[in-house]
Amino acid sequence: MNNNRLNQRARLKIVLQGLFAPIALLAILLLAAGRWDYWQGWFFMGLTMAVLVVNLIVLRHRQEVIAERLAPGEGQKTWDKIYFAVTTPLFFVTMLISGLDAGRYGWSPKFSGWVYVLSTLVYLFGQVIFLWAKRTNRFFSAVVRIQKDRGQKVCQEGPYKYVRHPGYIGGIFFTILTPILLGSLWGLIPQGIVIIYMIVRTKLEDDMLKKELPGYVEFTNKVKYRLVPGIW
Repeated sequence: MNNNRLNQRARLKIVLQGLFAPIALLAILLLAAGRWDYWQGWFFMGLTMAVLVVNLIVLRHRQEVIAERLAPGEGQKTWDKIYFAVTTPLFFVTMLISGLDAGRYGWSPKFSGWVYVLSTLVYLFGQVIFLWAKRTNRFFSAVVRIQKDRGQKVCQEGPYKYVRHPGYIGGIFFTILTPILLGSLWGLIPQGIVIIYMIVRTKLEDDMLKKELPGYVEFTNKVKYRLVPGIW
């Protein structure tokens, strides 16, 4: 019963986020742009909605992953709380700067069509990697914690056969491409800061897992690299 209720709450939260989060973000973009015909904002929100729908379809049999990501259990590390306290506002700053830039003042040069096409493909590639990691690892959480309440084990399948933190690879791709899709170069500044924090978070999470998750040290001997095969 508890699991069923949790799944119902998780599904309701997804629906609410799926409806209201894109509307709120679009409102920020359009207000910053100062016009309704800021097509990059509409396109990005459409892309966001499409990604959400695909996630729901692919993860329909992974309700425990959805529930954990929407309502993580106890044990989040203090440094991870700092990460969210910094990066969450930076995302909204990116939306604001991008809307002001591409929609209102034109600080950045206008991008050609092929830039948007290529950026969309790379953005979606990052989302695919991120989704692959979520689909494979049933302990894929939104926060950094040891999930003793869920009997966490090391995941060694799918993308985890190649790098230890594939979700971050996908996250870096779609994080850096977001302002480009919105038509802004200035938006790369806050997103660049986010990526630096993501790389630091990867290192901190990796060190934590070595100390606290049984079997992870052996996993690091098998899969040598955190993010980039052959490099790091």
